[in-house]
Amino acid sequence: MWRFAALSLLTACATPANLTRVAFGSCADQDRPQPIWDTIAAQDPDAFLFIGDNIYADTRDPATMRAAYDRLGAEPHYQRFREQVRVLPTWDDHDFGENDAGADYPMREASQAMFLDFFGVPADDARRKRPGVYHAEVFGPPGQRVQVILLDTRYFKSPWRPRPEGEHPFYGRWAPDDDPSATILGEAQWRWLAAQLAEPADVRLVASGFQVISEDHGWEKWANFPHERRRLFETIRESGAKGVIFLSGDRHKGELSMMDGGVGYPLYDVTSSGLNKGFATWFHFEKNRHRVAVMRVGNTFGQIEIDWNREDPLIRMQVRFEDGAVAFEHRLPLSMLQPGAMPNIPPGH
Repeated sequence: MWRFAALSLLTACATPANLTRVAFGSCADQDRPQPIWDTIAAQDPDAFLFIGDNIYADTRDPATMRAAYDRLGAEPHYQRFREQVRVLPTWDDHDFGENDAGADYPMREASQAMFLDFFGVPADDARRKRPGVYHAEVFGPPGQRVQVILLDTRYFKSPWRPRPEGEHPFYGRWAPDDDPSATILGEAQWRWLAAQLAEPADVRLVASGFQVISEDHGWEKWANFPHERRRLFETIRESGAKGVIFLSGDRHKGELSMMDGGVGYPLYDVTSSGLNKGFATWFHFEKNRHRVAVMRVGNTFGQIEIDWNREDPLIRMQVRFEDGAVAFEHRLPLSMLQPGAMPNIPPGH
C-alpha cells in the first residue's frame, strides 16, 4: 500500500449518517493540475463518488499504473480534499487499464489490487475477495435512506462491436450489438445488483462508468448492448426499487438525460465529465433524443442535493463548473421517483 492510500476511504473523515449532498465526478488526468477539488470541497458534500477515469494509466505495465496513482496521491488539491470528504470509487476504462477495455484486459487482477490499495479498501472488504470493484452502501434512517451503488462496467465487459467501415469517425467507434451472450456486468454482479435493489432505500444513486440513457452517439454506452440495458431496467422494475438516479462519466461533458425505462417512473442519467478533461465545443452537435438539460462543456463535477425537510423531499440534480457556478440544475420531488408515478405509455409515443 502506498503512502497516500490509507486516508482516502478510512481515516480521513466520517460519512454523515444522513446524506443531503453527494458530489461526483470522473476523468481526472494525474498529469494535469486539479484545482477543482477545492471547489468541490467548498460545497461541503457528505461524500464524493469517484466514478471512473480516476487516473489515466493506459498501460499493461504495473509500474506505470502505480506511478499514475502516486501522481494522483501527490496532487496537492486532491490531498486536501480527501482529508475532508469521504471518497467512494469505481472505475472506467483508463484507470481499469486501457481505452475501451473490458474482460480481455490482461492485467485486470493486478489493476484491481492497485485500485483497492490506493483507495484504502480494508483487507476484509468483499472487494478483496472477488473479481470486480462493484460496491454498495446505505446511509440514513428509514424514510431518508440513500443507497450508493457503484457498478463495475469493465472487469466482466464483453468486447464492443465496431461500427461499419467508412462511417465518419465523428459518430463514434461502436455499434449496437444485441448478442445475448455479451455482457456488461457479468452474472455474479447481476445477482449482486438484484440483491442490492431489494434492500430498503428511498434514493438510489447508481454510478456507471459510461452512460446508461443516451443512445444516439457511437461511443461507449449501455445502449451498445441493448439486451443488457433492457435487463438493467427489468431488474429495477422487478425489484420494485424506487428512487433510482444514474450517475455517469466518460464523455468529457456535462449532460442530463431521461427516459421511460418501463420501471413506473422516469429514469434520469446525470453525466459529469471531466474533472480536468472537459472538452471544448464540438459536443454541441451531438444528438441525444433523451437530453433534457442543455449540454455543457468544460471542467465540471456533478452534485445531488436532497432536501429532506419538505413533506415531499426535493431532489436537485446538478452539474457545476470548475468555479462552482451551476451549469444546469433539474429539480423534482421524490414522489416522482416512485413506481406508479408515471403512466404506462404505449411504445413509440
